[in-house]
Amino acid sequence: MAENTNSNKAEEFQKQKNKEEMQKQVITFALMILFTIIAFVIVATGVMDSMFIVPVLIILALIQVGFQLYYFMHMKDKGHDMPSVMMYGGMFAAMLTLAALGVITWW
Repeated sequence: MAENTNSNKAEEFQKQKNKEEMQKQVITFALMILFTIIAFVIVATGVMDSMFIVPVLIILALIQVGFQLYYFMHMKDKGHDMPSVMMYGGMFAAMLTLAALGVITWW
């Protein structure tokens, strides 16, 4: 009897795909650790002027949020349309609320 070569090819393809996904996960994790170390070094050593520390920390935090959403929560994968809509809708509502409160407070 002949072996089913289609299932072997599919299995091999899936293994390669899983390996690439794991490599992306590890690289992303390493980058997040690096960004955290950079943030600690910036604050601990006082290398930057205090006026620039907060914006740099916010930028590093936003990059880490992007990594969390797209790689660790798998928002980049197909089939996550509804969770994406709900999360982005919640973020929009939160930003709108903060903007409204800011306008009310400082106008």
